[in-house]
Amino acid sequence: MTSSAGPGRPSGNGPVGVSGPTGSLWLHLLALSSAAAGGALLLAGLGVLLLDGMEAALSCLFGGALVMAFFAISLLVGHLAGRNNPSGAIGLFVGTYFIKVVGFAVVLFAIGAPAWLNGKWFLAGAVVTVVSWQSAEIYGFSKARLQIYNDPETKESGTDV
Repeated sequence: MTSSAGPGRPSGNGPVGVSGPTGSLWLHLLALSSAAAGGALLLAGLGVLLLDGMEAALSCLFGGALVMAFFAISLLVGHLAGRNNPSGAIGLFVGTYFIKVVGFAVVLFAIGAPAWLNGKWFLAGAVVTVVSWQSAEIYGFSKARLQIYNDPETKESGTDV
């Protein structure tokens, strides 16, 4: 199979077209990871509801929701920073991570655990969410099309390729 390196028909027996870079990597990862983690968390919450009742299911959902908020903040920062300053995005990730950890710790210590919270199911919901979120994020990164090199200039623009 050969490539025409131009937009054209989809792959098959003919020439291959250009795929181009992923439009918004961070927002795509946010949607993909949120859908995977939300689905897994709802299934876990339903199972916990059947096993241990409503308070346990709410604990499970609350633990997962906190994890989803924690991860979503990073992807939103990556989206906002990556557009304007791609090389500074990693530094912002590190700074945001530190602020999130300290912020969530302060909130949890200041508010404390509600009386209805079941620690075992809270942790289970958090673990289910972390595993499914990270799995979806790895899958999303593996399918991302990142343009590393500039497109070659064509003869119409005045330079030879």
